[in-house]
Amino acid sequence: MIGFTLWFTGLSGSGKTTIADLVGPALEERGRLVEKLDGDIVRMHLSHGLGFSKEDRDANIARIGWVASRIARAGAAVVVSAISPYAEARRHARSLVESHAPFIEVYVATPLEECARRDPKGLYAAAFAGEIDDFTGVSAPYEAPLHAEITLDTTGISPSESAATVLARLAELNVVQA
Repeated sequence: MIGFTLWFTGLSGSGKTTIADLVGPALEERGRLVEKLDGDIVRMHLSHGLGFSKEDRDANIARIGWVASRIARAGAAVVVSAISPYAEARRHARSLVESHAPFIEVYVATPLEECARRDPKGLYAAAFAGEIDDFTGVSAPYEAPLHAEITLDTTGISPSESAATVLARLAELNVVQA
């Protein structure tokens, strides 16, 4: 069975991790070996010590891309959920993976206002107040994907509906069975 990487990108609070947490088990139910690489968890274990400068963010995404390429090469489905704010860093991650397996980018295109409204940690309020430097979408840029294989705006759509959309598209791409 060929591996692949499903890369969720979008602003904090857009729904990346929530949807990924539903897609992963659904892929396992279809007989896939799944490994999840969540941006926050990777930062704790693989990228500990990196900050939030552009260079550090790019290094973090490169590390995730390299790990994803190794796992996908071995035949697993890799589900990545990481803000990944810079287009060039995502292109680099894609190139690392695609030398071994398909890379499917999922742009969770939820508007900033909706992400801020949902924010359970109060990070957006702190960023808007100037208490957090380099907060993606507020005081640091987010370069939206122009050609993602899947684009979702989760405003008014349940996480399970979003996950179903992702799974249907993966079937259309012949990466998984319907």
